[in-house]
Amino acid sequence: MNSAHAERPQNHKWMVLSNTTLGMLAAAINSSILLISLPAVFRGIGLKALDPGNINYLLWAIIGYMIATAVLVVAFGRLGDQFGRARMYNLGFAIFTAASIALSLLPGQGDFAASYLVTVRIIQGIGGALIMANATALLTDAFPQNERGFALGINVVAAIGGQFIGLLIGGLLADANWRLVFWINVPFGLVGTIWAYMKLNDAPNRRSHTIDWLGNISFGLGLVLILTAITYGLQPYGEQVMAWTSPKVLSFFAIGILSLIAFVVVESRVAKPMLDLKLFRIPGFAWGNLANLSSGIARGGLQFMLIVWLQGIWLPLHGYSFEETPLWSAIFMLPLTVGFLLAGPLSGYFSDRVGGVPFSVGGMVAGAISFLALMELPANFSYTAFAALLFLNGLGSGLFVAPNSTQIMNSVPASERGQASGMRATTTNAGQVLSIGLFFSLMLVGLASSLPAAMESGLLAQHVPLAVAHQVANMPPVASLFAAFLGYNPMGELIPVDVLHALPPQNVATLTGNEFFPGLMAEPFKHGLVFAFTFSAILYLLAAFASWRGGKKADAPAMAEAVAGE
Repeated sequence: MNSAHAERPQNHKWMVLSNTTLGMLAAAINSSILLISLPAVFRGIGLKALDPGNINYLLWAIIGYMIATAVLVVAFGRLGDQFGRARMYNLGFAIFTAASIALSLLPGQGDFAASYLVTVRIIQGIGGALIMANATALLTDAFPQNERGFALGINVVAAIGGQFIGLLIGGLLADANWRLVFWINVPFGLVGTIWAYMKLNDAPNRRSHTIDWLGNISFGLGLVLILTAITYGLQPYGEQVMAWTSPKVLSFFAIGILSLIAFVVVESRVAKPMLDLKLFRIPGFAWGNLANLSSGIARGGLQFMLIVWLQGIWLPLHGYSFEETPLWSAIFMLPLTVGFLLAGPLSGYFSDRVGGVPFSVGGMVAGAISFLALMELPANFSYTAFAALLFLNGLGSGLFVAPNSTQIMNSVPASERGQASGMRATTTNAGQVLSIGLFFSLMLVGLASSLPAAMESGLLAQHVPLAVAHQVANMPPVASLFAAFLGYNPMGELIPVDVLHALPPQNVATLTGNEFFPGLMAEPFKHGLVFAFTFSAILYLLAAFASWRGGKKADAPAMAEAVAGE
């Protein structure tokens, strides 16, 4: 152990690990907790989530937190390098906790409450970004190189495993009281904040404290506009299923891309850049972040596809009411979480001893195989086979994350660890937002091609009037997809109440029962699933290649020293 580590108390590194793991877990749980609990929250504030005017609130409530964390982590990592990583981390915990309290006290009803929810979630995301940007750097500082894999394995498993755990917690708490979804953060936030301010401190790098305003603004603006364009692109536009060709979305994309190009120009010319682009000349850093981004997109897409599959098709066919499906989908996805939680720390521990490349490459190859096998399952699958494949996928992801994080953090000079940690968190969080846009689009295209005709035929067979059947069948498929995603009975939401009341009881029972909508969804969903999981498998194989290429570290130390000296 070197002198820097020897000067600290014996328990310092374990205190850093436990506090940062708590912080990363809380921040990660909040990125997914509303995916399951949002229907209960919307009911609590008196809004119908599927009303066309509320789709925007729905999307921003889910994605706003993710966008805030994706956009800000690089800038906050750089601030940690300059003003102290512990200082920035502690501030993040305080902001996160204050926002959690504000959400727990969410006032009012209707549009005001929804706007309040979205705004405070974004503020909470600012706190989460400060935590994520500096936690990994604090750990890398606290642990010697031969122990970092294990420490980062636990921390990264908390960060990514928390996204899966958030689904389960959201389902359980929303079933009791929707406000508990926000209150659950408060005690952990208070304990974590006080503990961090008492125990975590560091000496900031005062010789380099100039803030790169142009770099921060151009990067933030570019990423915000691109991720916002994805959010709006998922919504209907005129007669079109999605808004990808609308002037607003195209303008956002164009200005966002130009802003990121400007960012690259600015960063290559300023003396103290927000993100030192020379870091991308280090193979471990560049290839490691490519692998992280690829796996993040595929992993986020898997989460979304599984929720729709379970809630919209499999669970109703097995006797679960639509209202029960959010909670039970989280329970039935537990094999994925278990595989991930088991593999992550073990992979980190053994990668410290034999190297991380076999684990990161092997994990991504195993994950790709699981995607291909999931494609072969019927829509109404055997749960034993499904659970085994989920476990394999979680195992593969768990094997990957610790060596990948260690590779990125070990490859950069010590003075640049904050921005390296921020960049790693950006690729993780941006991957999630990109995955929602990508996989939603794949599913909506699949549904739009065959669902309207099948739905109109099915509605007419149940004596729904022709005009109503045509209207309901030709509603934007995003409504049906969100209904399945949020645990609503789609036919009960989409067919006007007065029309249902006028139908014979046996027809109403069929339309609102557990087999009508899943039967319509199964074939279009499987069509979209094949495209989505094929793409996910390709992304995992790309991550495996990038991990292998980045693991060629013969030139990495020399390159890192060269970057540090420039």
